[in-house]
Amino acid sequence: MLKKSYIKYLIPILFLFNLSFVSAQAAEVTKEQIKGLDEQVQDIKKDVLELTSELALLEEKLLFPSNTQVSLFVSLIGDEDFVLDSMQIKLNSKVVAQHLYTYKEVEALRAGGVQRIYTGNIKTGEHALVASFIGRAKSGNEYQRSETFTVSKAVGPKFVEIQISGSSASDQKLSFKDW
Repeated sequence: MLKKSYIKYLIPILFLFNLSFVSAQAAEVTKEQIKGLDEQVQDIKKDVLELTSELALLEEKLLFPSNTQVSLFVSLIGDEDFVLDSMQIKLNSKVVAQHLYTYKEVEALRAGGVQRIYTGNIKTGEHALVASFIGRAKSGNEYQRSETFTVSKAVGPKFVEIQISGSSASDQKLSFKDW
């Protein structure tokens, strides 16, 4: 039987022995094993991204059934001197979307991109849509426009594009395109 005074010396020795055993096992890990683990991690990341994408689609189908779904998009056509600052969308007199644009977003819209600014649910029938924007010319003059459009919602999804267009910053206008 060991005396208590020896036990206090024996515990650190056992700890060091275990530590050296673990480090010896770690040294035995080969490059092939590390490469195999890296490939497994990459496969798991790929699976997670696919599942996230599928989950987002399922969530959209649940939250916005196709019978009541309405989606609104914004596009920018025309003058390079016009800079879009912000957009506000009202549907049935209720603000449903507001967006402040960054330089990169405006450049993407100029390059032909389309922004989905709102997706929601509405009943079939007629609905008042008011789109307003604030923008400026490169000279610094600020412009503000607002237009009204009637959305005719039938059974099935409804898509409306809000186009901002004009040949100069001062004559920018809003138009609506039913899809």
